[in-house]
Amino acid sequence: MDPMTTSPTATAELSTPSFSPLYQQIKSLILQSLHAGEWKPGEPIPSEIELAARFRVSQGTVRKAIDELAAENLVVRRQGKGTFVATHAEQHVQYRFLKLVPDSGDVDTEGPAEREIVDCRRQRAAADVARALSLRTGDPVLQVRRVLAYRGTPTILEDLWLPGAPFKGLTAERLTAWHGPMYSLFETEFGVRMVRAEEKIRAVLPDAAQAALLAVTTATPLLSVERVAHTYHDTPMELRRGLYRTDTHHYRNELG
Repeated sequence: MDPMTTSPTATAELSTPSFSPLYQQIKSLILQSLHAGEWKPGEPIPSEIELAARFRVSQGTVRKAIDELAAENLVVRRQGKGTFVATHAEQHVQYRFLKLVPDSGDVDTEGPAEREIVDCRRQRAAADVARALSLRTGDPVLQVRRVLAYRGTPTILEDLWLPGAPFKGLTAERLTAWHGPMYSLFETEFGVRMVRAEEKIRAVLPDAAQAALLAVTTATPLLSVERVAHTYHDTPMELRRGLYRTDTHHYRNELG
């Protein structure tokens, strides 16, 4: 028997006619393992030598696949320790999707936000929410509204929608009791890791309810940020609409 037949998963992937380079196929296999939870956030993945033996390819091919995964913030290399599944619990990852920074100082000197859960309820998905989350209109979703305050000043108002099934059991009490990043809660308690997000940004005026929660007038211009966050395989897992005050903060993004 051909020794390659002893690795059915790899064989199925690698022997199928494909125009993608071999390292891309190995990257896809590693992604499958990440998605399946074979290696949890914060845990090490096998070494390049072990993965090369597992997939019956060269170590260089595995290294190139891991290089791309590291560039996409899916894994983190640690000198002398190995490669680990990235986690939102890590300090440098916590602010990856939060681009609002103080005009003076930085997010570290400012400290964590004071968070207030205004509302948390299960409902049926409206058409726009369903479309963003690749659901059907009327499917169950969880809607959360919260306010983030810095140094006592309400600065961010967020409404977010999550598909009901993956987040069964998520309540206002669990959100309030969790003191780390929300995305860290998602990956720790529900096995959902947000790996990519896309945003739409525009300037808006708040309605009366939004203005009251942010302690501003309805004539105050705010930054509207609509984000769809995805887990592995580009599966949308969160729609988040935020209103940001920018009188003491600004939106900062690094390009290149």
